[in-house]
Amino acid sequence: MVYKKTPQEIWGEYEKAVSYKHSINLYEQVEQNENFFIGKQWEGVNAPDLPKPVINILKRVVSYFIAMIVSDDIGIQLTPYRQFDGAINADLQAEVLSNEVDKAIEYADIKAKARKVVRNAAVDGDGALYFYWDEDAKPNGHIKCELIDNTNILPANPHSDDIQEQKYIIIEQQKTLDEVRDEAKENGISQSEIDTIAEDKNSNIYDVSENAGNELVTVLIKLWRENGVVKAIKVTRNVVIKKEWNTGYSLYPLAVMAWERVKNSCHGQAAITGLIPNQISINQLFAMAIHSVKSNAFPKIIYDASRIPTWSNKVGQAIQVHGDPNTAIASNFKGADMSNQVMELIDSIIQKTLEFMGASDAALGNVKPVNTSAIIATQKAAAMPLELQRLEYYRFTESYIRILLDMMRSHYGVRYVEAEINGELYKADYDFSTETAETFNLQVDIGSSAYWNELMQIQTQDNLFEKGIITDAITYLEGIPDQYIKGKAKMIADLKNKQEAMQMQAPMQAQPVQPIQPPML
Repeated sequence: MVYKKTPQEIWGEYEKAVSYKHSINLYEQVEQNENFFIGKQWEGVNAPDLPKPVINILKRVVSYFIAMIVSDDIGIQLTPYRQFDGAINADLQAEVLSNEVDKAIEYADIKAKARKVVRNAAVDGDGALYFYWDEDAKPNGHIKCELIDNTNILPANPHSDDIQEQKYIIIEQQKTLDEVRDEAKENGISQSEIDTIAEDKNSNIYDVSENAGNELVTVLIKLWRENGVVKAIKVTRNVVIKKEWNTGYSLYPLAVMAWERVKNSCHGQAAITGLIPNQISINQLFAMAIHSVKSNAFPKIIYDASRIPTWSNKVGQAIQVHGDPNTAIASNFKGADMSNQVMELIDSIIQKTLEFMGASDAALGNVKPVNTSAIIATQKAAAMPLELQRLEYYRFTESYIRILLDMMRSHYGVRYVEAEINGELYKADYDFSTETAETFNLQVDIGSSAYWNELMQIQTQDNLFEKGIITDAITYLEGIPDQYIKGKAKMIADLKNKQEAMQMQAPMQAQPVQPIQPPML
């Protein structure tokens, strides 16, 4: 299969993908959604005399959605499918890899960035993480990742949402001119080519200011597979920033989460897209209600200008009149009150919008805690519509875990590892590069960490020990998570040695029973 690898060819593929995004109004929709989420809900409205209140129900509900999905910490469990001939013990392998995955997640701050992915998915329709290897990180290099907007992901087939099945993927980045030139110089690009790199105006970037794309250069990273291995190249419009390189990965280092899948599209539907007209109606009605109150709530003075030339509301000031002041006409006038239907309609739109978004008053905590059990049950029922998004978040998590394992196989080489299994502490150099696709064939279980809650496990072990169901100290210690008892493996080994010593001494200590002699009479 022939792949396009020159800057001009890749730029042509990029423009083709951008045209598709324009055809589905993605850039415009993302800009509108972002503005409404952060409260810029009167953009482009020409109404200088109308107040512009913002009753931002969308942000409240989306924040609730995000909190419901990421409130429970994610639990990750790696399980080998079977023991492979010639491989390290399968359970030990899974424990080693699990420890290394935890370290990679902590170092790259993936959990915090994953929460931003959920936020982007809810507001924009999709969220993504792009993973890369930082060989300059001490001591031996590390896996890193960055947040990618859905407008910056350009797959070969825009009608498929399966990232790993794409012929190629282009990732768009915006970097400063100096940054791009420095990177090109580090990668051995000639100075004559570097000098041709120039800033470009990219109007598709979402920016809260009106200077989107200024002083920035569009950089494209193209990923494709050849013989099952992912290759990459980095270019600008006319210059190669980093020449083609072999990543060694079998998976594209890109994990994507969609809020709601759209048939035959690589992009998902955001939570707030269909509700923006509701938000606009709420703001408009509230603005007109405020304008009506300002115009009519306060009484106006009406006077006969033929008898009273001017009127003053200053306290104690004399007012000049023509003729008899007793016949001068001055009175106040109050406009008609605003109909109660306006506020009722606003409340009705808000309640209906929240209801159909699955965010009732009970779910948001806007109820008096009269019956706690009923409130909890209502909140759990209200969270059920988010179960599909929660499962999508778990799928996204599993996808980046498999990417981490794939990158470890490619980059880690020989590393010193420690792992504990069945009370035995394993310390050795582990060669990640010798692993194959088969030995890395692990089952990845994702779910709320409550499934593997360590404190609950400790409490259960204590209860079983106190009730006498567990009577052996070694069995008790083996059930306690390793990090809660320092030197656990040594304690278990010492107990086993003591048990063996006692078993060996038992026959030697046994004495024959002497019959009791009756007393002499």
